[in-house]
Amino acid sequence: QVQLVESGGGLVQPGGSLRLSCAASGRVFSIYTMAWYRQAPGKERELAAGITGGGSTNYADSVKGRFTISRDNTKNTVYLQMNSLKPEDTAVYYCNVHHPLMAALNYWGQGAQVTVSS
Repeated sequence: QVQLVESGGGLVQPGGSLRLSCAASGRVFSIYTMAWYRQAPGKERELAAGITGGGSTNYADSVKGRFTISRDNTKNTVYLQMNSLKPEDTAVYYCNVHHPLMAALNYWGQGAQVTVSS
């Protein structure tokens, strides 16, 4: 069983920065895709950023140029560096780790609140 523990959320002013971390325990291999999703109040969960086992990244258009996803396979950890934060980035951010070919191997963190407000 894989468990994901997120950290780094909080309250920040517009224009500020935060870094989220998600540490995975259990059998997580470097082939797994790691990603950050977010869900704002009253909205559906959406992909913010993802990174494959090979290091390819993809971002939602709304965060391109401001967010950077990275991973450290030696620590089974994925990071999301968020810069130039906007109020519309306010959401619960969820870490996701999944096998690219086996749908049953799909795991979620408990969520980290990010609030951007003055």
